Amino acid sequence: MKNVLIGGAWPYANGSLHIGHIAGLLPGDVLARYHRAIGDQVYFVSGSDCHGTPVAIRAKQENKTPQEVSDYYHEEFVECFYKLGFSYDCYTKTSAKEHQDFVRDFHEKLYESPYVYEKEAPQAYCESCESFLADRFVLGKCPKCDADTRGDQCDACGTVLEPEALVNPFCAVCGKPVSFRSSKHLYIAISKLKEELTALVDAHPDWRKNAIAFTNRYINDGLRDRALTRDLEWGIKVPKEGYENKTIYIWAENVLGYLSASKVAAEKRGEDFHKLWGEDAKHYYVHGKDNIPFHTIILPALLIANGEGWHLPDQIVSSEYCTLEGRKISTSQNYAIWVKDLLSRYDADSIRYFFLANGPEKKDADFSFREFVHSHNGELLGAYGNFVNRSLSFIAKYCGGVVPEGVEDTALTERLDALYASVGSQIECGLFKDALEEIFAFIRGANKYFDTKQPWITRSTDKSNCDNTLYQCVQIIANLAVLLAPFVPFSSKKVLTWLNLSDRWERKAVAAGFSLPEIEILFQRIDKAEIEIETNKLKLL
Repeated sequence: MKNVLIGGAWPYANGSLHIGHIAGLLPGDVLARYHRAIGDQVYFVSGSDCHGTPVAIRAKQENKTPQEVSDYYHEEFVECFYKLGFSYDCYTKTSAKEHQDFVRDFHEKLYESPYVYEKEAPQAYCESCESFLADRFVLGKCPKCDADTRGDQCDACGTVLEPEALVNPFCAVCGKPVSFRSSKHLYIAISKLKEELTALVDAHPDWRKNAIAFTNRYINDGLRDRALTRDLEWGIKVPKEGYENKTIYIWAENVLGYLSASKVAAEKRGEDFHKLWGEDAKHYYVHGKDNIPFHTIILPALLIANGEGWHLPDQIVSSEYCTLEGRKISTSQNYAIWVKDLLSRYDADSIRYFFLANGPEKKDADFSFREFVHSHNGELLGAYGNFVNRSLSFIAKYCGGVVPEGVEDTALTERLDALYASVGSQIECGLFKDALEEIFAFIRGANKYFDTKQPWITRSTDKSNCDNTLYQCVQIIANLAVLLAPFVPFSSKKVLTWLNLSDRWERKAVAAGFSLPEIEILFQRIDKAEIEIETNKLKLL
């Protein structure tokens, strides 16, 4: 048994979740369910990112407090993740006392490090919003390539920036010019950690290509030191004399949520939290492309500088971008599909399957309702659901609901053993599409087996042959339910309950003579008319 941490990125609690969030986060739940099934001690953690400028701005716009806004969206996130089947061991929020206490303790130790120093630096301030701004809320022209950019990095040429370097900087919220005010802050000398951070990425050639490329680019372009503190009211107060009116910069506390949340989960179990963060553990971090440097540069830098021997990232599961009907998702323009709305109309397993089988795993992926409906009807229902229901319904109708006699098929047994090994390996390597494709290739083969054996004919002409065919089909269904459980847990749980089986990752067998309960249809067909209805709604956005 291994201690496994799976950290899902923390969504900002300043607006509803959209499909892009889910596309990037679903792999974390697959990993968690799989590692539990093989017997590992899993800590699947995440939470709502409640602090920082985005939440404070939303609160001001709605004439509410940042706490009210972040709590509202946190509760909405909790409900969405629950309905989608996310099996978090701890889903918390950065405004929780446990997180704040942990972060303050961590930072107190961090400030003793030789990597932390004080520095006077200009900070962007918007007179109109009456607020200091995070770097990414300062817009302007890149001084290097003249492209429109944010104050932290130019997407056009990749240059890492400081807001004051922008040409004609202005506020991303109100569009008014910003000024810069000098202020003293604590900084972490990430530039002095180049050797350690380079060694980290070099030691993990199995990271996703985008993670390796992004991290190497940050390192090769010249690592810049980052402010640990900020002149903002909404956040965790800095635990240092002379900094009472400042807060910990959001990037220097939200990534520590993986530690604080896993500590909460460990203490609830009566387990030693430090074992999870020691050498004998495996850590996955699951997030979108935008969050790569926070998990490959920022988090490791904080962990190293703190000096207490924290476990560094093992596997970076970083997705690419998800577009919507060929266009970029834009929350500011309300061009998005909100998860809460999608869940109100469609089955959670259908949503999970689409984004795992067709998501932005290795390259950008597009969500279209046409493909979503075809994916459900053609694959989830048409291949998997069809095989389960045609087999079990046949047994219910012609065998009195009792699994008939059959003999062990050595070739099938060997194929299933190989499938467990291959799919498990692919999940551990973050190859979720490949894993699903292999399972569904097997499902298509199972449907062909049923068709070739023609039990609707042999039940009258060769009962022994018919019984053996149906017996083999039940064995296939039992194992498919286990293999698919990390991906589509709701339908898998139904099948495993029917067959009185656990989801333990091992080959299953259902004995002849087992009485099936009343079987229901696993998936309902989605009317193709939904495609036009849904796409017309998007045209109105």
